[in-house]
Amino acid sequence: MHIDFKDLALFINIAESASLTQAAKRSFISPAAASVRIKALEAQLNAHLLYRDSRGVELTDAGNRLLKHARLIMQQLAYLKTEFTEYGADASGHIRIFANTTAVSEFLPEVLAGFLAQNPGVSIDLQERHSPEIVRGVLEGSTDMGIIAGPVTVEDLEVIHFSTDRLVVVVPKGHALDGQSCLKLLDTLGHPHVGLQPGSTLHEFMREQAIRVGKSINWRIQVASFESVCRMVETGVGIGVIPESAARRHQKTMNLSVLMLDEPWAVRERSILVRQFDALPGCVKSLINLIQPRHMSST
Repeated sequence: MHIDFKDLALFINIAESASLTQAAKRSFISPAAASVRIKALEAQLNAHLLYRDSRGVELTDAGNRLLKHARLIMQQLAYLKTEFTEYGADASGHIRIFANTTAVSEFLPEVLAGFLAQNPGVSIDLQERHSPEIVRGVLEGSTDMGIIAGPVTVEDLEVIHFSTDRLVVVVPKGHALDGQSCLKLLDTLGHPHVGLQPGSTLHEFMREQAIRVGKSINWRIQVASFESVCRMVETGVGIGVIPESAARRHQKTMNLSVLMLDEPWAVRERSILVRQFDALPGCVKSLINLIQPRHMSST
């Protein structure tokens, strides 16, 4: 069996665009040539890969299985090219990162700014994703690395712990909850909450925890960042549940009290996920090595 890398790249484009025409355009070939290539690929694999109708294309079960392998193969090919560029393993390349809300909004901007300044040949695609999407992306090869908070039970991944944070409750000074040493989530649900926008990993996580105790959170306002949460809390709009690292930083400049949340899920291990560290290109390893000591020293 001889499978052309170009065919795999075309197939990935078809899966991601759900359109043979758009995939052909992205692959710089005609739709007719794309169709011929896919038919040849199906013949080689002796499998039907696509359902075609007037709305576009959809992957069959066999197509979904091929997509997982194709992404991993093309990812490793990209790694191989990166390792042998004339600039060296660490100086060039493209890194895709799937990360949770805290990583995207809190520590990664500063880390990546310094990393990119030191590595002008590297480009980065940072995407905020929910935890299941992060795990699945690393497993399937659609991202080079993932950054997640909480336990990881998937066996086929390398989990690199780099820090520990916990969720806390922020309230304005003088609030009815101010002064309480430890709170349960239930203690907070009688008060309006300020939270991140729907779709953020923390918003979904907190919604799930409330459902588990048979309640819902009264979201009075939902904003785009932890700084905005704290500013709203400071003015008395509501209370918020955010990572302690963010709460302590904003407490220095705002009139806030930070209260401990007495829940087993409040303590969250932060980890980097990869499929196989030794197989990563030098630029990805360099970034991971930069993140680790920077945060482990403050854990």
